[in-house]
Amino acid sequence: MEKRYYTFGRFLKEHFGEQVRKIPLDAGFGCPNRDGTTGTGGCVFCLNRAFSPFVEQSLSISEQIRRFKASNRRGGRYLAYFQAYTNTYAPVERLARLYGEVLADPEVVGLCVATRPDCVPEGVLDLLESYTERFMVWVEYGLQSSHGKTLKLIKRGHDVGSFANAVERTKGRGIYIGAHVILGLPGESREEMLQTARFLNTVRVDGVKLHHLQIFTGTPLEADYARGEVSALGLGEYVSLACDFIESLAPEIIIMRLAAEADDALLVAPRWDASKTEVVNAVDRELQRRDTRQGSGILVPG
Repeated sequence: MEKRYYTFGRFLKEHFGEQVRKIPLDAGFGCPNRDGTTGTGGCVFCLNRAFSPFVEQSLSISEQIRRFKASNRRGGRYLAYFQAYTNTYAPVERLARLYGEVLADPEVVGLCVATRPDCVPEGVLDLLESYTERFMVWVEYGLQSSHGKTLKLIKRGHDVGSFANAVERTKGRGIYIGAHVILGLPGESREEMLQTARFLNTVRVDGVKLHHLQIFTGTPLEADYARGEVSALGLGEYVSLACDFIESLAPEIIIMRLAAEADDALLVAPRWDASKTEVVNAVDRELQRRDTRQGSGILVPG
C-alpha cells in the first residue's frame, strides 16, 4: 500500500532505482556543546551510545563499514552516515580524510552528515559541495524545535536563527538538507510543535527526521523526569502528534524517519511495547483512519 507521506525509501528508489541502506558511523567527533565552546554537558536529552551502534567502540571507519556489511548480507549500495555527535566539528583536512575514506568504497553512493547548525563554516560546506557531482550528499541539522524558549530549556547551545542561517548557506550547493525534530519536548504544546512543521515549510528543507522525546539513564532529563517535572508521551499520543505534524508538512519534504530505536537497557521512558516498525504502522493506520496525508492540513489561501 502506498504511504500517505513521502518516505526516504521512496526518495532513494526514485534516485537510485533500488533500495539503498545507511551505514551508521562513529568517527570520534566531539561536540561544542560538551567541550565548553558553547556549553558543557550537552543537550539535556543526549546519550549517543543509546542509539549509535558503534559509538565509543574505537573502531576504524573501515572496520565499522566491514561489520555493517557483514551483518547486512543482502549486499547492494549504501549511504555512509556519520551519526555520532557533531560530524563537522573538526578541521577541514581531517573531515576530507574521513569522508574520502568512505567514499572510496565502490558500494558507497552517498554521504550523510549529522551536525549542528552552528558548526558549518564555509570551508566545510565547500568540501561537502565538492562531492555532489559524484555522490548524493545530505547534511542533517539538529533543530529539535523552532522555539527559542525550548532550545534554551534543553540547552541546545544555539538559537533558531543559527539553523535558518545554516540552511540558507547550504542551499544552492547541490546538498540535500535535513532537519531533526523531537516531539514531546518539555513545555511544548501541540500547536507549538505544529509551528515547527510550518517553520520547516518556510525555510524549505528537503527532509525531516521525526521522533518522540526519549529519556535516558544518566542524562539531566532523567533527573527532571524523576522529580515529575518532565513527562513522556504515550504511544497513542505520539502517533496522533506525528500524524498532525505530517499533515502540517509540505508534501515535497521527505520524511526520513518517524520513529527512533534505542538501547532498551539505557531507556528510562517512555517504554512502549512496540517496535519501530509497529510505531510506523500505527502512524499509517491513523492517517488511513483520518483519510488524510502529508500536507493536507496546510491552509491554502482562498
